[in-house]
Amino acid sequence: MKQLTINIKDNKYKFFKELVDSMDFVKIISEKEEKNKKKKDALIKSIKTGLDEVEQIKKGKLKSVPLKDLLNEL
Repeated sequence: MKQLTINIKDNKYKFFKELVDSMDFVKIISEKEEKNKKKKDALIKSIKTGLDEVEQIKKGKLKSVPLKDLLNEL
């Protein structure tokens, strides 16, 4: 699937949206859906990074921080 971003003049938006809505092969993603997708993608990336760090700590490639030191930083 390909993605296309189009900027439409305000006075032509309603017409263009009706035209695109009539095409069954086009899916319109709202700005809210796009924001939610970006947040979800960022969260997934952060979790993957954390899991990678845990694996590196287990393999001895990264040094862990004792919980006591971590709590003292707060």
